[in-house]
Amino acid sequence: MHNDFSMPGTLPDSAAVAPTAYLWLICLVAALGGLLFGYDWVVIGGAKLFYETYFGVRNPAMSGWLMSSALVGCIVGAMCAGMLADRYGRRPSLIIASVLFVVSAIGAAEANDALSFAAFRIVGGIGIGLASGLSPMYIAEVSPAAVRGRLVAINQLTIVIGVLIAQLVNLWIARPVPAGMDAAALLQSWNVQHGWRWMFLSGGVPAVLFLLLALTIPESPRWLSRRGRDAQAATVLERIGGADYAREVLAAIRATHDGATSNARRFSLLAPEVRPILVIGVVLAVFQQWCGINVIFNYAQDIFASAGFDVNDALKSIVATGTVNLVFTVLALRLVDSWGRRRLMLVGASALAIIYALIGAAYALHVTGLPVLLLVLAAIAVYATTLAPVTWVLLAEIFPDRIRAQAVALGVFSLWTACFVLTYSFPWLNARLGPAGSFWTYGLICASGFVFILRRVPETTGVPLEAMEARLTGRSD
Repeated sequence: MHNDFSMPGTLPDSAAVAPTAYLWLICLVAALGGLLFGYDWVVIGGAKLFYETYFGVRNPAMSGWLMSSALVGCIVGAMCAGMLADRYGRRPSLIIASVLFVVSAIGAAEANDALSFAAFRIVGGIGIGLASGLSPMYIAEVSPAAVRGRLVAINQLTIVIGVLIAQLVNLWIARPVPAGMDAAALLQSWNVQHGWRWMFLSGGVPAVLFLLLALTIPESPRWLSRRGRDAQAATVLERIGGADYAREVLAAIRATHDGATSNARRFSLLAPEVRPILVIGVVLAVFQQWCGINVIFNYAQDIFASAGFDVNDALKSIVATGTVNLVFTVLALRLVDSWGRRRLMLVGASALAIIYALIGAAYALHVTGLPVLLLVLAAIAVYATTLAPVTWVLLAEIFPDRIRAQAVALGVFSLWTACFVLTYSFPWLNARLGPAGSFWTYGLICASGFVFILRRVPETTGVPLEAMEARLTGRSD
C-alpha cells in the first residue's frame, strides 16, 4: 500500500483539461441514470398506503415484500452490470437500463394485483442496479483527472434531485385524506383508485428522456481502446479535450493495456495485485449503507413520529430532508476535487459518529421535536457532502481499467446487499435496542469506518485513471 495517503498524484498536462460543453452534456446524460435511480427508489413511499389499500394488503410480510422487492432487482442488476458493460459496452448497457425504467414505470402503474406489481418493481430494481454502477463508471472514464470528482459527483446530485422530485410529485398528486375516513371510503377514493398509479407512471417521463438522450452519447473511449478501436476512441477524446489531450490519454491507455497483457493473471479480480483495491471498494460500498443514513430516509415517518411529530409535520419534515440533501450535494461538487476524497470521507465518518451519539442521547433523555429534527438534518447534510457522493466517485475511479466494469459491479452488488441488510435489520434493531441504541450502534459503525479510511484509503484526487493502480498498491510497473 502506498505510504503517502494524503498527497495527490502528479497531474500530466492532459489531466488539467477544463470540462467542455460537450463533456458536460454527455456526463449529464449519463447522470440521468442516477436521477431515475433516486426517483424510482423513493416514489414508492408516497404511494404505499394507497396501493396497499387497492391490493387489499393486510399481511406484514406481503407489505414488506412489495416495499422492498426492488432491492432484489437492484442486486440482480448489479450482478449483471459488469458482464454487460464489458461485453457490449457502457453506452448500450445504459440504454438497457433506461428501457427497464420505462417498462417498470408503465407496468407498476398498470398492475392490478400485488404479484404483477412486485414483478415490475423488480424490473425497475434491475434498472437501478445497472444504472447505479454504469453511470458513475461511464462519467469517470470520459472525464479528465482534474475534474473527475466533480463530474462523477454530478451522478449523486441527480440521485438527490430524483429523490426530491419524487417527494414533491407524490405530494402534488395525492389528494388530502379527510380525518376519520373509514376503510370503505378510502378504497373508493381517488388516491387509491388512480393516484398511486400516476405516481409510478410519472417516472416514465424522465425514463423516456434518458432513453432518447442515451442514444446520442458516445461509447467510453477506454472501452473502445480495449477493444482495439483506437481510432474511435481518439475521436471521442478529441471532442472532450482536443488533439493533444487525445494523444496523451490514448498513449496512457495503451501502456496500461500492454502492461496488463504481459501478466494475464492480473486480469483476475482475485489477483494479489488488485485484491487490496477490491477490499477498499467493497468496504467503502458497505460502509456507505451501514453508516445508517438510509434508515432516516426509509423510515423517516417512524423516526419523526417517535420524536413527537404528527403525520402532517412528519411529511413536511421528510421534504425538508430532501431539500437539505440537495443543497449539500451541490456543495459537495465544489469540495470533492479541492478538498480531496480522503479528507471528505474522514470528515463524514467522524461527524456522523458524533451526530448519532447526540441523536441517541436525545432519544434516551426523551428530548423531542425541533432538536431531533435539526440533528437529523445535520446528519443528512454531512452525508450529502461526504460519504454519499465520494463513495460513488471512489468506486468509479479506483479500479484498474482491465477489471473496472467487473470490480465496480462487485462494489455496487456489495452496496445493494448491504442496503438490503440495513433495511431489514432496522425494525429488529429498533425493537430490541430502541431508537437510542440503534443510533448509537450506527455511531460505532461510523467510528470504525473512520479508522478504516484513515489506515487504508489513500488520496486519489487528481490521479489519472491509468496511474490509479500504482497509487493504491504501491506498484511502480
